[in-house]
Amino acid sequence: MKPLDPRLLKYASAARGFVVASALIGVAQTAVTIAFAWMLTDAVTGALAGRPVDGATLWVVALALMRGVLIAASDSAGMRAAAATGAQLRQALIAAVGRLGPGWLARRNQTALAVTAGHGLDALDAYFARYIPQLVLTVIATPVIVAAMWWQDWPSALTAVITLPLIPVFLVLIGIATRTVQKRQWDTLQQLAARFADTVQGLSTLRLFGRDRRAADRIGQTADAYRRETMKVLRFSFLSGFAMELLASIAVALIAVAVGFRLLSGDLSLEVGLFVLLLAPEAFLPIRQVGVQFHAAAEGAAATEDVFAVLDEAGGVPDAAPQTPQTPALHGGSGCLRVEELQVRDLPPVSFTAEPGTITLIEGPSGAGKSSLLAALRGAADFTGAAAFDGVDVHVLGPADWLAWADQRPQLSRGTIAQNVALGDAEPDADGIRSALAAACADLDPATDLGVQGSGLSGGQAQRVAVARALYRHARDPRRVLALDEPSSALDAGTEERLWASLRARADAGATVLLVSHRRSARAIADRIVSVGVEA
Repeated sequence: MKPLDPRLLKYASAARGFVVASALIGVAQTAVTIAFAWMLTDAVTGALAGRPVDGATLWVVALALMRGVLIAASDSAGMRAAAATGAQLRQALIAAVGRLGPGWLARRNQTALAVTAGHGLDALDAYFARYIPQLVLTVIATPVIVAAMWWQDWPSALTAVITLPLIPVFLVLIGIATRTVQKRQWDTLQQLAARFADTVQGLSTLRLFGRDRRAADRIGQTADAYRRETMKVLRFSFLSGFAMELLASIAVALIAVAVGFRLLSGDLSLEVGLFVLLLAPEAFLPIRQVGVQFHAAAEGAAATEDVFAVLDEAGGVPDAAPQTPQTPALHGGSGCLRVEELQVRDLPPVSFTAEPGTITLIEGPSGAGKSSLLAALRGAADFTGAAAFDGVDVHVLGPADWLAWADQRPQLSRGTIAQNVALGDAEPDADGIRSALAAACADLDPATDLGVQGSGLSGGQAQRVAVARALYRHARDPRRVLALDEPSSALDAGTEERLWASLRARADAGATVLLVSHRRSARAIADRIVSVGVEA
């Protein structure tokens, strides 16, 4: 982990502002620290000499309060910067995933990404509020304080100069050792989240086959592994803190002993000796705190590294990335889809043309590549060949610009049925939602609340809500291609017939419909039938 990754300043403007603010606060803290040592020395020596010390005492109290205010200001600015930076990186991550596309996302551990965007970026609080201020203060305060010590007593400053480098050397050595265990801890946390999400998603199937206990045991084993890795990180944290404190204490003790002997011999005045003794711990304090806060900030820093890897792969932040070209179809195109020799992996190539006012039926045996074809069109799978919508390569189009589609899996979320149907619509149309539900043969109340992953509906009802979502999106812009993947697989014959009639009516009204189905009844409404999985 770098002390301060330059990509943090590149991708988050809030981080740049905070570093500047930390530098200004650090300069003020350094000035207050030196002034406090000087005034306290004057107050003590003045009291011993019998001089009035009222003015010096007031200055000491005022400077102490000022130092407390600066520390509080640093903490407050750090918390605000952590929140702002976390929000900026989270938005940049979401935008980067959108630019990389569903094909890239399908190859990644989506739960791990969610952990990074959620818990990981939330852990930036310690990184900003504690680690960065101490890092900046080390760069500013330590050399200035050592210079002030040298100005008054160069032998003491020389001792500090010789002993100070030992602390970062030990910090680097311990950091190298802890990096491995911290990485294992972070990876284990992501595995735990992924395993838990997979178990919850497939819990009904696991219970059906009596494997839920075993799944729970595996989650428990992963949680125990995370506990062990966390304890290892804590052990290294305590070791690091002990080493930093020991080295700093020894260095300050060397300066104090030397100053004491020179005071006894008369080679050093009390004013200079006391001033140097007050400054010596302050010279070591920032770098000691960097070592202490290094481990507290490690989790947030690890999360930012994962975010930076995604942003680098996507080509930077959204403002710096090339903009997705607008789809000509959204500005008056005909809505024609042409596919030529499209091939996903080692499946046979497919060619067809889907035109407005028609239903193109994609059929074939199970595993022939029907769903893979739709996945390729919406960018969720790599393919060779050509696919163009109104003459524009689908590679350069966002799938949301030209497709209104429903997958085999409903992909519902927590919320009302209306919210699931209008998903992604900034201004939902209540009448449009009801019309879409009716067209999808979903006799459901739009205000019905659904649980996690749409729980509360049967399989057929969930599928109809997903179809309604595609129909709603298509109705918002009829020039989109309406693509449905096995929309009747969980429907009874009567409901299926009503759905086919609804799709036929939609096509007759001018829609371009791409229908994937293994049902023979779908042939009755199709204008064109494309068989996949069979070599030409």
